[in-house]
Amino acid sequence: MKLHREGKGPITVACCVFLVCNGLAFGLLSTTLWYVQGFILLLTSVLLGLVLFFFRIPKRVLIQGDSCIQAPCDGTVVVIEEVEPDEYFSEKRLQISVFMSVLNVHVNLNPIEGEVVYSCYHKGKNLVAWHPKSSTENERHSVVYKHANGKEVLAKQIAGALANRIVNYLRVGERAVQTQEMGFIKFGSRVDLLLPLDCTVNVQLGDKVEGGITTLAQWK
Repeated sequence: MKLHREGKGPITVACCVFLVCNGLAFGLLSTTLWYVQGFILLLTSVLLGLVLFFFRIPKRVLIQGDSCIQAPCDGTVVVIEEVEPDEYFSEKRLQISVFMSVLNVHVNLNPIEGEVVYSCYHKGKNLVAWHPKSSTENERHSVVYKHANGKEVLAKQIAGALANRIVNYLRVGERAVQTQEMGFIKFGSRVDLLLPLDCTVNVQLGDKVEGGITTLAQWK
């Protein structure tokens, strides 16, 4: 297992907190207060462990398929419905949303292969990621991929109540490779996919999915 590069700052801060707190606890407190020292050691160890766990990149075999639309992240399917898009598209689309808890891997992957034809960052609120209005009111970054078959998919990274930074690596005009990284969202979030209405959906509400492994839908 590796650690994601976006974790460099938070991991450094967590390590510093661990060293400073325990250095003060064991350097200044009397050994008769061993239970206080032990509590501080336990608390800071858990904090450091959680930060390392959050930025993990587990080893896994990713699945690519030209007819498949893969899950862009780990999490739970919370929305499958037709929607009127608030950007880029003028016609109805099929929305599939995956919610990521703080315990999920937060690397975001390209759901399909294709040309990046649109990329836009939107400032916004920090409603909880499962709130119905989070798709249109929260901080978010939208990217549109154009597949070789001419169809387009919009992937929207959405910040949640705890998320404080959305990172997207894609640029308009570049060729995105399916299941490679498109970005990262720190500390709880969700990803929406807006698909053509004629796609065949392969998942149900409540399903647990794995980024780059689970096929959410297929082209018709």
